Amino acid sequence: MCLGVPGRVIAVGEDCHQLATADVCGVAVKVNIALVCEETPEALLGQWVLVHVGFAMSILDEQEALDTLAALEHMRAVGLAPDDEGRDALR
Repeated sequence: MCLGVPGRVIAVGEDCHQLATADVCGVAVKVNIALVCEETPEALLGQWVLVHVGFAMSILDEQEALDTLAALEHMRAVGLAPDDEGRDALR
């Protein structure tokens, strides 16, 4: 199963080909923004993006990002996400 997680862009480089930094659930993650950078990298600062395997796949509005994060947290609470030891909680 593939999963994208919302992150907020908090730092960018000089052009769209340099890695940006996104805050993903409180963790600073380096992400490639080339797929979503239509103007200057600075235009992405503060924007929510859907991050999958190190790539920003799309831009999200804030409500969609927050709803997705809440759904992911709910999945974890009901045992549909890996537990703290990294084992599948449903096995």
